Amino acid sequence: MDILRQDTRYNAVFDKSVVIRPEEYQWLPSPMPGVARMMLDHVGGEVARATSIVRYQPNSAFSSHSHDGGEEYLVLKGTEGATIFVKLHQFAEEDNEQIQINTQSDQWLSGRLEGLSVMPIHKFAGGQVTLVKWAPNNQFTRHQHWNGEEILVLQGTFYDEQGSYPQGSWLRNPHLSEHTPYTQDEGALIYVKVGHLG
Repeated sequence: MDILRQDTRYNAVFDKSVVIRPEEYQWLPSPMPGVARMMLDHVGGEVARATSIVRYQPNSAFSSHSHDGGEEYLVLKGTEGATIFVKLHQFAEEDNEQIQINTQSDQWLSGRLEGLSVMPIHKFAGGQVTLVKWAPNNQFTRHQHWNGEEILVLQGTFYDEQGSYPQGSWLRNPHLSEHTPYTQDEGALIYVKVGHLG
């Protein structure tokens, strides 16, 4: 069993860029049998502001609990036994509407550039979450991240001038950071959250 201390801090300096690729994952046991966590960022103890990938073995479960500060999660794979991307304690107090979206059946919209499709997930007070589907061999304009940007690569490989990010890579870029992202032959599907790191 692994109960996190009250002062656990991991990637907790939010004005620095962070990249974690799947070969760098370090799975930690949770307090519940059959549930393991890969911490992406964490500030606090067992109840914390946290971003994680959580892996449930079949027939495993977390005990009933509440989420002051909200919970956002995206199912990456599975139903009986599943892997999910989770963000905890990162909602404004006024942002209290419960939302459920089936990303398998919801509508894709045209993006700002040809070759991009978007699925809006959530928007509140300058922050927003979107899935973005990139066609192969596509390039986005150079842009600046006002109040930060966070990306999880769901399929394919995502690139910018700093490197390549295969499926499972997580990137967090701070306020006013810049990059010019693009794809190559396989394209990419990414989760993007912006405007939340001010």
